[in-house]
Amino acid sequence: MTNDAALSSEAVALADRIGELVASMRSAEAELGAVLVEIEQRGVMELFGYRSAARLLEHLADMPKPATERLIKRARLLNPGRNLDGSPIPALAPATGVAARAGRLSNPMIDVITSVLSQVPPEHCAGAEANLLAFAEEAGHKQVVALGARILAHLVPDGPAPDDTEPTAPTRELFLRRKRTGIWELSGRFDDETGTRAHALLDALAERRTGDEGPDFRTTPQRYGDAFSDAVDLALNSPELPMQAGERAHVMVAVSLNDLKSGVGKATLGDTGTMTAAEARVHACDAMIIPAVLGDKSEPLNLGRLRRLISAGLRRALFLRDRGCAFPGCHRPPRHCQGHHIRHWADGGPTDLTNLVLMCAHHHRLLHRSGWEVRIAADGLPEFLPPVFIDRRRRPRRNNLHEPLPFTA
Repeated sequence: MTNDAALSSEAVALADRIGELVASMRSAEAELGAVLVEIEQRGVMELFGYRSAARLLEHLADMPKPATERLIKRARLLNPGRNLDGSPIPALAPATGVAARAGRLSNPMIDVITSVLSQVPPEHCAGAEANLLAFAEEAGHKQVVALGARILAHLVPDGPAPDDTEPTAPTRELFLRRKRTGIWELSGRFDDETGTRAHALLDALAERRTGDEGPDFRTTPQRYGDAFSDAVDLALNSPELPMQAGERAHVMVAVSLNDLKSGVGKATLGDTGTMTAAEARVHACDAMIIPAVLGDKSEPLNLGRLRRLISAGLRRALFLRDRGCAFPGCHRPPRHCQGHHIRHWADGGPTDLTNLVLMCAHHHRLLHRSGWEVRIAADGLPEFLPPVFIDRRRRPRRNNLHEPLPFTA
């Protein structure tokens, strides 16, 4: 057995064990909630002398009171109860309670489902719950949020009115300088209107990443740093960006052909900067970073513009097909995305719809460096194969968050 195979087998075994333990924890918590609801019905004061089941659990389990109250509030929605006169109170989400006691649902998933059902007309609750649970079998709770929003939009249409903000006199200064270490420092002063718009932009781009690769552990400054990089990409890809010397703004990267193909080595970025060849390989898919591919004697072999950059018409076709980042669970819209070559252009991959998929910068990089793979399925849509440690059978996954076109819904 090769070293890689041994590591892969070990990762699968550890992931399976984590899955078993998580299911046991979820099942035990759901069972605990059912017991506490039963205690409430029998009378917690009469049985234990406590004023509430939350106070009882606080002392029995050494848990903070807010945590015990959340647990019991969730349990009341999943289990039937009784009114003071003894009349029964049906559970809001009985089928969800069954799935929770089997250890199949996380607390965020339960909260999503019960939140939707609490707003759905009673006659539609059973059907909505069945749809949400069926979707929950294959999707994360954030994707179920999107399905719940669609259900509510259909059954309980509503929407907030947009806010208007009065502009103020602009005061704008920006300082950007490069240190010898290659790190850039940014500082500035802006009027309230510009600062508010910049904050809104960065706040939107700094949302925690979604997707099937796991939770986002970035700190707030890291998320805002990545958001600023995404904002620069958005601006560089804007068709309204002013021209420089007859061309759209771009940065040139010089890299050897061997390094570009292998992803190992260094590339020269602009006039003075550097980046890894692996990063150059990522950007070579579709960005306003133009790779100058060099031969053994540093002679330019190919600038690659006509060969690998995606045309406006092809980009529009990608927007229509993928509707945003195609990675499972990602909510990023088309304007935040890049075109990824499934078979890299440096390896002879064509720049056409059958070899392209729309991806945000984060998931684009993830695909280049992880065990995830993407392919175009028989129906012409992209699907992703997870690493073995996530799914031993590597069952294909798709992104169901983006609204389909009306005539394909």
